[in-house]
Amino acid sequence: MKAIRILVAEDENVVRDGVVAILSYQSDMKVVAEAGDGAKAVELARQHKPDVVLLDLQMPKLTGLEAIPKLMAASPKSNILVLTGFAESDGVYQCIKAGARGFLLKDATRTQLLQAIRDVANGLESIQPAIAMRVIHEIDHPAEIMYTASPLAPRELETLKLIARGMSNQEIANSMGVHERTVAKYVSGILEKLHLANRTQAALYAIQEGLTAPKK
Repeated sequence: MKAIRILVAEDENVVRDGVVAILSYQSDMKVVAEAGDGAKAVELARQHKPDVVLLDLQMPKLTGLEAIPKLMAASPKSNILVLTGFAESDGVYQCIKAGARGFLLKDATRTQLLQAIRDVANGLESIQPAIAMRVIHEIDHPAEIMYTASPLAPRELETLKLIARGMSNQEIANSMGVHERTVAKYVSGILEKLHLANRTQAALYAIQEGLTAPKK
């Protein structure tokens, strides 16, 4: 199995060392570089082309938000997983717009950290519901996250709800009884009609619109 190559960008030495120590025990993960500020993270991403960038939201020189577009330009195939605390969550939506694939609270468990890394490495989204709901409630200008959307077809709407539950295309296909290629078409249609850049934005949109609420 090819190991997930990870760049850890965190300015607090103790936190960074702890994360690196946890990852060092995983047979399917390899830390290829460590950065203590956003500018260094961009430089190392360009050099190492990691599969996953574990990115602190608050860092010197370049914040996580400022670093995201630079990281994507330096290493387009890298998937970004942002580390955040509740006090910082008002910047999470902007990070989603910039292209981050996932978010993890700094008090997350070891299991949650490892699963989030594996998810984003596989092209999936990983955003904790607590973060998503706090972002929605703290946004100062709700109009900024409203999309001019064409009506979704019933199967697209069903797909969107399953995306919001964190399901992969294959899992959605199994749930809906269709081929995975069909789901991929539904996903493309959702992103196009809602003017969204990726599945993370789609999941947040679904949460905002109440599409994840259980059926009564």
